[in-house]
Parts: sequence; C-alpha cells; structure tokens
Amino acid sequence: MYGFLGPNGAGKTTTLRMVMDIIRPDSGTLRLFGQAASCVPRSRIGYMPEERGLYRKMTVSAVLAYFASLKGVAGAELRTRVVQWLERIALAEHANKKVEELSRGMHQKLQFAVTVINSPDLVILDEPFSGLDPMNQDLLRQIITEMRDAGKTVVFSTHVMHEAERLCDFLVLINRGRVVVDGTLDEIRRGHDSHTVSVELEDDGEFVRTLPLVQDIRPQGRRLEMRLRDGADPQELLRTLVARTRVRAFETKQPSLHEIFIRLVGTGDAEHH
Repeated sequence: MYGFLGPNGAGKTTTLRMVMDIIRPDSGTLRLFGQAASCVPRSRIGYMPEERGLYRKMTVSAVLAYFASLKGVAGAELRTRVVQWLERIALAEHANKKVEELSRGMHQKLQFAVTVINSPDLVILDEPFSGLDPMNQDLLRQIITEMRDAGKTVVFSTHVMHEAERLCDFLVLINRGRVVVDGTLDEIRRGHDSHTVSVELEDDGEFVRTLPLVQDIRPQGRRLEMRLRDGADPQELLRTLVARTRVRAFETKQPSLHEIFIRLVGTGDAEHH
C-alpha cells in the first residue's frame, strides 16, 4: 500500500493520469511492471479517479458487467464476478436500480467495484473514501487490505493524512510537482524530531505557560500536551519541570503525518495549492 500524498494542486492527479497514459509527460520516463507505461495493457491497472464517472441510466448490475467486459472478463466468469462484487459491496438488493437512483455512498462503492472487478495487478485509488459513511469506509478499507495481502499493489492518493497513516506501508509526499519525502512512516518520522510532549504534573502546572521553551499548550484530560518551540530540547523541559514540581508522566510524542506534512509543505502553501 503506497500512499501518494500532497496538498491540493501538488500534482497528484496529474501524475496518476500520466500513469494511465491519459496525458503524456513533457519529459522524463514513466515505467510500469518494468516496461514503458504506454505499452502496459490497461487491464492490468485499476484506476478509480476522483471525478467519478458511471453511466447514470444503466442499472447497477449492467454497468458492473459492462466495465468488467471491457477489462476482459467474459462468459460465466463475468456473471459470477458481478454477483460476488454486488454482495461484497452490499449492493445486491440494488442490482436493478439505475445508477442515478443511488446515494452518493452507493455510487462510490459501485465505482470501486468497477475499478477492481477484473482483479488488476496495480490498483490506483484517488480519494477513495470521500462521500462514504464510517461503516462503508471500514468496508472499503477491509477490501483494500485484502487486495494488498493478496499481492496487489495499491496506490492510494489522498490529502487526508490520518487515512494514509492508518493504511499505508510506504508514503511519498509531493509538493509543486516534486518529491519532498519518500519512505516508510517510521523512516519519515525518524527524520523529523517531535516538537510535542505529553506531561502529567502533580499540581495544575499553570507555571508552564510562562516557560520560554513552550509554544502552546492543549489540555488532554489529566495531561497537558505541549508543543515546543523550534530547537527546544524536550530533556531541558523535563529538567525545568522536575525543578519546579513533581512529574508523574513525561512522554515525547512521535510526530503525526499531519504535523510532518505541515512542517514540510507549510500552511500557506497547503492552502494556496
């Protein structure tokens, strides 16, 4: 599972369209499965674009069968897969409804089934969870994880950091069309010191708000979550606290992907793009 991350306008969708040979790169080379991307049969790739596109006047089962046939599924196998996937995404009872009658979430699940019904080797999902309620998000996560475990490569494009943090084995962050960071979540975290500590003090700790090391404080139940100023040493903060009060707990928190994203891209860039 490969997370393809970046702020809006960073170039994620453009890159995916180049992978699909919808548009051609101005320079450089793009290879899939060890060969030029333009030579790879499209049936080996399942692409779910952010802009959904299904024939609204067709029935659910008909549109699923049609796209499966385009991708080389035929005969008894086609009928079997249509039934299996309608069951898998909980749309069997809506098989004879027209696509235009579906809710946004149902439409989203059908688009996903259309993408993967031929069991492609590479699955590209552009913002796959938008429009889904929590139950259907869990359903899609389960299916995607099963595909990964079956040996499929899943490229998951999103700007929702916690989804990528939860699902992905590898991550790449791009900004303005260039790679900013690439690796596993642990590798990426190791390259970014945490600026946040969580502490529990014996007293109310009101004095910590005046400490020059501390940028801001958020109460978290009995604990205080402190964001330190750039360059501040958590160990120095600990020494300062011990000198003033009794420290019941002190934890240096790993930076979240969201924090790393903001640090690398910057809030101004993220909003502008």
